Amino acid sequence: MPEHLSKDIETLYRSESGRILATLVRLLGDLDVAEEAMHEAFAVALHLWPQTGIPDKPRPWLISTARFKAIDGMRRRARFDSAQKDLALYLEARVNDALEQNEEIEDDRLRLIFTCCHPDLPPEAQVALTLREVCGLTTEEIARAFLVTPATLAQRIVRAKAKIRETPIPYEVPTPQELPQRLDAVLQVIYLVFNEGYSAAAGAEVTRAELTGEAIRLGRLLTELQPEPEAIGLLALMLLQESRRAARTSSTGELILLENQDRSLWNREQIAEGVALVEKTLNSRRFGAYTLQAAIAAVHAQAESTAATDWRQIVAIYDQLIRIQPSPVVYLNRSVAIAMLYGPEAGLTHIDAVLAQGELANYYLAHAARADMCRRLGRTAEARSSYEKALALTQQEPERQFLQQRIRQLK
Repeated sequence: MPEHLSKDIETLYRSESGRILATLVRLLGDLDVAEEAMHEAFAVALHLWPQTGIPDKPRPWLISTARFKAIDGMRRRARFDSAQKDLALYLEARVNDALEQNEEIEDDRLRLIFTCCHPDLPPEAQVALTLREVCGLTTEEIARAFLVTPATLAQRIVRAKAKIRETPIPYEVPTPQELPQRLDAVLQVIYLVFNEGYSAAAGAEVTRAELTGEAIRLGRLLTELQPEPEAIGLLALMLLQESRRAARTSSTGELILLENQDRSLWNREQIAEGVALVEKTLNSRRFGAYTLQAAIAAVHAQAESTAATDWRQIVAIYDQLIRIQPSPVVYLNRSVAIAMLYGPEAGLTHIDAVLAQGELANYYLAHAARADMCRRLGRTAEARSSYEKALALTQQEPERQFLQQRIRQLK
């Protein structure tokens, strides 16, 4: 096969497999059957297209080929199992009736997203299924990103599919009454995927661009298909955070704090889009925690420097955020903003109050933030102790190197 054709088919798989699979799940009613049929269709394409060329409309071709493969499989099994015969006939009629309904393809993807993110599934299974079935990442890619073995990741997916089949979890977009609860689960999964890409839990790199890219792609899809304010707010947040990626590490992979970043490297196109989405959502008056976090990111993104940042506005937004999402991490981040507005002594008082609650005892960023306040106040022994606590809690190599450098700089 010509190399360029192989790459074209690989690109097509990356871009279209989520849509194709979603439609096949609707037509065939089973994730495993649909996935097997889709892979068989791509295998046929790899064999046939070098002779015939890629069709003008490859997606319908692949869907049609996959449904024939699935029905053929059902017919073969029906020869040995009479219970399969009626199912094969039902599927054939259902697929024939629905094949031309191309306008449903995007709705199919939304159904698949909500199925993968059903609240009856464990959170780790929701993430794994979404990346596997909606984004088309391989089991190995997902396992590598989340620092588990491919076998462990595969078991999560198998158990999740069994849960969908046995419960059964409906393959559908929730009703308007169910949407708030179900949408929260979808947004949380997308945010978890983005966070793992934005700040990897461990390893040699600070970021994983493939995961932030997939999260943003999912966010765009969701806002196109279900333009709820908080979905738009989450997309804005991800775009604004991702806009700084090129400036967050040096050419040798060293971590660069926000205050020291070269802001000319920030992606102005992403910032402009993110700010516009924030303004749109705030104007709707129906915003929530993701939108408020995006508003904070927008203040940072529009400032020329750390000194020129409107810290008073950031503290005020954190006050709003605390009213609707009073988490320890939000209190910690507010404490850092208070330090920038009123000085490190005020910041340290607030950080110590957060740590006294005990919930962030194993959160390295809390100890790193406390260490920084102590360093700025000249309280060297306390700074060293807090830096060492933070160092013991992080597994990300650039962050470890940064903390070790901070410790060496203390006098």
